[in-house]
Formats: sequence, C-alpha cells, structure tokens
Amino acid sequence: MSNKSIIYGTLFILCVFTFLAALESSWKIIGISGIAFASMALAIPIGTKAAKKNKVNHLVIGYGLASGAMITSAAIFLVPTAINHHPVYGGLGIAIGIMAGFAIHTLNHDLTHASSSLPPVVLELTSHALSAGLIIGMVYAAMPELGLLLGIAIVSHKAPAGYAASRRLAIKGKSPMLILLPASAIGLTALPVSLLDIPENALINAIIFGFATGVFFHVAIDFLPECEVGGNIHQETDLDNHEHHELDRYRRWAVLNTFIGGLIVFAAWYIVY
Repeated sequence: MSNKSIIYGTLFILCVFTFLAALESSWKIIGISGIAFASMALAIPIGTKAAKKNKVNHLVIGYGLASGAMITSAAIFLVPTAINHHPVYGGLGIAIGIMAGFAIHTLNHDLTHASSSLPPVVLELTSHALSAGLIIGMVYAAMPELGLLLGIAIVSHKAPAGYAASRRLAIKGKSPMLILLPASAIGLTALPVSLLDIPENALINAIIFGFATGVFFHVAIDFLPECEVGGNIHQETDLDNHEHHELDRYRRWAVLNTFIGGLIVFAAWYIVY
C-alpha cells in the first residue's frame, strides 16, 4: 500500500469517527481532535519552509509555550481531580503515568528499526499520538464536564511537533505531508474511546486521572526546549558544539516562553472559571 493510500484511508476513518461522535454530541472531543489535527497540518508548510534555514527560534518558542501550557494544565486540572477521587490511588496513578510515559517514549525507539515505507519519525509520532488520544478519550469519558481548555492545552505541543517533524522530513527529501498521519492519530483513538460508558467509581477515576496526569507531565517535560549541546534544540541545528553564544540566546528564549505558556493557561483558567 502506498503512503498516499495510507493517508487517504486514515483521513477517511477519522471522518467516520468524527461523524459517529457528532451523533453522540461529543463536541469537546471533536474540537480537541480537530485542533490537534489543524495544529500539525498547518505547521507542515511552515516547517517545510524552515528546512532551508538553520535558525530554530520558532521551534524554541513553540516547545517552550507548549510544554509550559501542558505542565500547568495537568497541574491545575488533572492533579486536583485525581487527588479528590482518592489521594493515594490518585498519586499512584500519577506515578504509573510518568513511568508509562517514559516506557512509551523509550520503546517507541524500536519503531526506528521497523521495516516500513513510512519514515521512523512519522511512526514514532503516530504511536505517541494514538496513546495520547486514548488517554484524552478516557479522561473526557470519565468526566464529560471537563472544559475544552484542558484538552486544548494538552494538545498544544502538536504544532511545534508538526513543525519540527515536517522540517526534518523536508531536509531528508521526504514528503512532509506524511505528518497528516500523526495529526489524525489523536482523533482516531480519542473519538471512539470518549463514547465509552465508564462506571462511576472513585478508585477507577482516581487512577485514570492520575495516570493521565503522569503521562502528560512526562510528555510536557520531554518537550521542554533543551538548548545545551546534544539537547533537542541543538540537534535541529547545524551549530558547532563551540557556538555556545548562540545556544545561550536560545536558552534564554526557552526559559521565558516556558513560563509564558504556563501563565497563559493560568490566566485563561482564572478568566473562565
């Protein structure tokens, strides 16, 4: 099967799941999956254009804002919910979630050795997005009254991820349009899972929300823009290891934008709630 056929098939399945979710009036999950898709899709032309440049200011800003937003949203929305259901089981869920996030990230490396026509970065991003969508669907199925702000903040990292991946694909001469696969993946799992009827049980909900918190904390920390030599930002440039002055400039931007991302979410929460 060609890569184009895979993309078209994936988009068709996403449309079917969206239609089924609309019949159940699951508008929040439809909105979250749509925003995740649009964020990555709209980042494709920007990342493709940036492939010709060595500067990664946009990537530093995007990673910083997204990671700060995710950390803050998980802390103010998910942690209290998990602990309110049960302090011990909620805490246990957080611990398991952080370790599960590490496991998913680490074991995804095996996909780089897979025999596939799809580039490893596309396979890894798609696997990650499917897992994230599964958790988002479970969280909103367990507590439908959760606001849209949480979901938007959680998927905020999709834009910088799409930017970085499409830039990398363009540099290697691969089609950046393959990013439409991980862009669709959130909805492919979040939409059907959100339709499940999760029983009202304090211990189960404590573990679900704790687990979601831990996974999202791990993802957010993994997205922190590391500007030291060998970090995720340095790897996206052709800077010499001794060009510390340039990395120092990126480092200051990284810290600033991480705090701004967190502040934006808190301000939005303060206004809305």
